[in-house]
Amino acid sequence: MDSRTISIVLFDLDDTLHDDTRAFVEAAQEVAGQVAAEHGIDALALKNAYVAQAHGFWSRLSAEHLENRLGTVREALWHAALKDVGLSDIALAERSAERYNACRKRHFTPFPGALELLRELRESGKKLGLVTNGFSETHREKIELLQLGQAFDAVFIADEVGMLKPDPLLFTHACTTLGGLPQHAAMVGDRYDRDIIGALAAGLYTIWLNVRDETLPPGVRPPNAVCRNISEVGPLLEAASR
Repeated sequence: MDSRTISIVLFDLDDTLHDDTRAFVEAAQEVAGQVAAEHGIDALALKNAYVAQAHGFWSRLSAEHLENRLGTVREALWHAALKDVGLSDIALAERSAERYNACRKRHFTPFPGALELLRELRESGKKLGLVTNGFSETHREKIELLQLGQAFDAVFIADEVGMLKPDPLLFTHACTTLGGLPQHAAMVGDRYDRDIIGALAAGLYTIWLNVRDETLPPGVRPPNAVCRNISEVGPLLEAASR
């Protein structure tokens, strides 16, 4: 066990503190069902097409994408998904994106134990930071809907800071802003390729929240600790500080 004094804890947002995958898939399914009822297409095919488009966008996310509005991006994703099922309709894509945005909000809820963990860490004297590759256009509202706004000392959203995970400079910037060094900070996240690689490179202690039961590629640098549930993070942080 890598032992160090941890005074700062950084958290990813989506699929770390709440089930974003469930929220976006269920919203896509709801919208696809509405479109299917109106236009007689296969709802499952449309849902799967949108999910594939969204996964593709977020996996390719780069600094250049930060200049775009997420609302415009979602309209383009819906337009591409609709074309995949034979409906090339820009106005329908715009309406689908609006419906999708509204549907997602109904599914936002923190993972059980997430708010309690954050409160306990703050009460123990640790500084907390939220580090997300999302867009402030939607993520500021999402953070409030999840009741996370007051849980963190600082929030670092990609398009506001002009950096994306896994850039090590983003993790270093977060630590500096919170008044500490990477050597005394930890990063908790569900994406090895975004959350863990960059934090390791910056010198942080890393906890990989492996919610999808993924296997690391051979030869990569492993995280300092691995867990499957947010409730396991507190004990891991305590063990790392012994």
